[in-house]
Amino acid sequence: MKDKAGSEMLWHLHPLRVRYQETDQMGVVFHGNYVTWFEIGRTEFVRAFGMSYEAAEKQGLLLPVVDLDCAYHSPARYDEAVIVCTRLEQFSPIRISFRSEIRLVHEADAAWTQHGPGAQWFRGEEPPGKLLVSGGTRHVWVNREWRPTRLDKQMPELYGFMDSASRGIVPDTGKGGS
Repeated sequence: MKDKAGSEMLWHLHPLRVRYQETDQMGVVFHGNYVTWFEIGRTEFVRAFGMSYEAAEKQGLLLPVVDLDCAYHSPARYDEAVIVCTRLEQFSPIRISFRSEIRLVHEADAAWTQHGPGAQWFRGEEPPGKLLVSGGTRHVWVNREWRPTRLDKQMPELYGFMDSASRGIVPDTGKGGS
């Protein structure tokens, strides 16, 4: 699938291994942990631009979740390798929404070795691996008083990086990654 500008979707990939404490009595990942993994994906997406959530918060920017959706397709189990795939779905100076997918990969698979621990980006409609969970979150940039604020005014460099990503372009942050 291509976005409105005609460029392919750009996914940020972050590998995880299912830890024992993330599973329930049935031996599968407890459903609430996927929402935590969505958050990890968003955090690492922003970090890939050389900016941590903490740094944004120090500059007075907060990014609360205002809506969440999540669909469970297949369970993840203890010690399996998964990739948290995150992309921008919609983006404006005040609002942002992320699409997230949790995908099962196997260490011997090309998907894990090519897009695993060293990789950050995947271009295309469907990231590697078997789809386990899909969903998304919607957010509004707010200031410390919880009033909507414009990212392009508050942090123009981060806005520029995210704008590039929303158009399917891996931004050159000068901090590595590709």
